[in-house]
Amino acid sequence: MTTRVTTQTVHLPDGTLCARLTLAAGRANSLEPGLLSDLGSALDWAEAQDAKVILLCGGPNFSSGGDVRAFHVASLSGEAATYANEVVLRLQTIVARLIAMPRLVVVAARGAITGGSAGLLFAADLAVLAPDAFVQPYYAKVGFAPDGGWTALLPERIGAGQALEWLQSDRRLIAPALCEAGLATAISDTPEEMATELAANGEMGSRLAAKGLIWDDARRARINARLAAETAAFLDRIVRPDTALGMSRFLERIGGKADV
Repeated sequence: MTTRVTTQTVHLPDGTLCARLTLAAGRANSLEPGLLSDLGSALDWAEAQDAKVILLCGGPNFSSGGDVRAFHVASLSGEAATYANEVVLRLQTIVARLIAMPRLVVVAARGAITGGSAGLLFAADLAVLAPDAFVQPYYAKVGFAPDGGWTALLPERIGAGQALEWLQSDRRLIAPALCEAGLATAISDTPEEMATELAANGEMGSRLAAKGLIWDDARRARINARLAAETAAFLDRIVRPDTALGMSRFLERIGGKADV
């Protein structure tokens, strides 16, 4: 579809149509407005194909999360809130959409799944990780408020206490720990292939019925309200002087690189 998100249709062994969406942007698929807009369009395309499975893949790094340098530049020019609104609203909309879709959402990821990009993993029905995959919040290091479902969706997956501890400690969880936490299904050197196999392993109608019962209207309404609260908190923090200082110090520590 675009150079930032490529699309492909694949038929599973039982004939089920799968839409493979691959994040293929530069800078480790950092979450910037163009990539998120293209991902939204790719989901539109997948629905138009009536694909029952959506396989979401990345490159050597699934996604490094928000582009801290871009946020910092926007902050210096007085445009932090405007830029943050573009990024965070798009991300929150995609996360909410993934859990609401009557389609099996499967993530195949390698390398970094950090910051807000972890929301794509949290919203997946199944996930297969490469051995080098890891998830880390980074919010406390940069000074941002959590987004992408870290406080809205993750507590539904692993419990509020564990979600809070993870955010406060800013620990890096590697693939085995993510499987143990229930955030991933399996580890494979070829996660894209195994993800396709898992997607074909079961009667689709039954699996989608289970998804609909778990993510029913009441639960999704609560999550949507929490996503809105995340967005508001992010916008509140991004304009604060201490957040600008935190971004500057973070960029200095990582040698001026753009992504977390």
